[in-house]
Amino acid sequence: MITVAQLKGKRVAVMGLGRSGIATAKALLASGAGVMAWDDNEGARRAAAEEAIPITDLAGLDLSRADLLVWSPGIPHTFPKPHPIAEKARAAGLRMVCDVELLGWAKPDNRVLAITGTNGKSTTTTLLAHVLAANAVAVAAGGNLGTAALDLPDLPGDGRYVLELSSYQLELIDSLQVSAGALLNVSPDHLGRHGGMDGYIAAKRRLFDLLVPGGAAVIGTDDGPGRAMSAQLMAMGLRVVPISVRKVLDNGVSAPEGILRDNGRPVCDLRDIPTLPGSHNWQNACAVYALARADGLAPKAIAAALASYPGLAHRQERVAEIGGVVWINDSKATNADAVEKALVCYDAIHWIIGGQAKEGGIASLERHFPRIRHAYLIGEAADAFARTLEGKIDFTRCGDLASAVAAAHARASAGEVVLLSPACASWDQFKSFEHRGQTFRELVEALA
Repeated sequence: MITVAQLKGKRVAVMGLGRSGIATAKALLASGAGVMAWDDNEGARRAAAEEAIPITDLAGLDLSRADLLVWSPGIPHTFPKPHPIAEKARAAGLRMVCDVELLGWAKPDNRVLAITGTNGKSTTTTLLAHVLAANAVAVAAGGNLGTAALDLPDLPGDGRYVLELSSYQLELIDSLQVSAGALLNVSPDHLGRHGGMDGYIAAKRRLFDLLVPGGAAVIGTDDGPGRAMSAQLMAMGLRVVPISVRKVLDNGVSAPEGILRDNGRPVCDLRDIPTLPGSHNWQNACAVYALARADGLAPKAIAAALASYPGLAHRQERVAEIGGVVWINDSKATNADAVEKALVCYDAIHWIIGGQAKEGGIASLERHFPRIRHAYLIGEAADAFARTLEGKIDFTRCGDLASAVAAAHARASAGEVVLLSPACASWDQFKSFEHRGQTFRELVEALA
């Protein structure tokens, strides 16, 4: 746990009592702050009260009495419709931040390396933490990934915090000092929460407003928004490191065909690393290399650490091989762009897909349908996905994950792959994508 000495004796409101909200409230109490916590969900309030967190209905509170409001990024505060408490806080002139901002207040002497983007954030975050740790750097990783900001270990002053930052979080951070930051890619996602694509891009762009003087802005330039942002920041005089997996960059880090290059010079062959399959992972490796170089590591040290990466749970995680059939857990692939990264890595795929639908559906994946032997549809999106697949791919409506696993086990043959890559959020049937992935893993291990 990390405490925030600046908030001792202050009255702090906490809105949202999920994982990060609970961690924040506990850290604030340990810091000597007066905490007023609320969640619209009665079960969440009850769980917080059991943790001795004071519960106060913020809707009925005069928010001018509070010194700060720590807001859960998952709760809308602008689009599509602001929560009434957010409107009330703004009317009262109350500063509203998320827990990551408080980490910056608590640990101003530590370097922060931050990663955002539509896809690849979690792999890049864990991979960078692995590279630093392999080179004897004290490091902790979290934020939007895994551990909440104030639940991270209290590192010594020379330690590094590697943070995955979502667009939701970036909207609620205004003074965190970032030594180097990476924007991996931008494609449509969460548009309802940002009022459209321009708002989504602007939220991602905020990362680079947090850079310390001389800090590195690592930007994926294989999409239009990334190229535009790179050019804009260069024109402003910022230190920009472009990355690409489509072409060799003479001034940047690139990996076309899987050969990682620094300013055009070969460093290592990423194709030899089984836990980093496909061009999307090569892009992640380029970002990690650029961030690690900005943090002072030598090229050979980075390359050696990349080669020992064990892989990320729920992202093309190889669960088992049963009777010659390989089972892959890609539960974190919650949109079509993320799913595409997996589909291009395998042939003869039995595809488990569905859940709570997100923007765009799966029509954009049609060019990869020849790789699919059969699809198994689950969750709320099953009917919509069936309409997209009709006449193009053989499919079965399975309803739930257990039925889909059983059906795929009965149908798949040696040399084929069963891929859970849902293109959907998990909340219709699971607590999280991690819960979905863990359930898949347990079902497959039971088969084995």
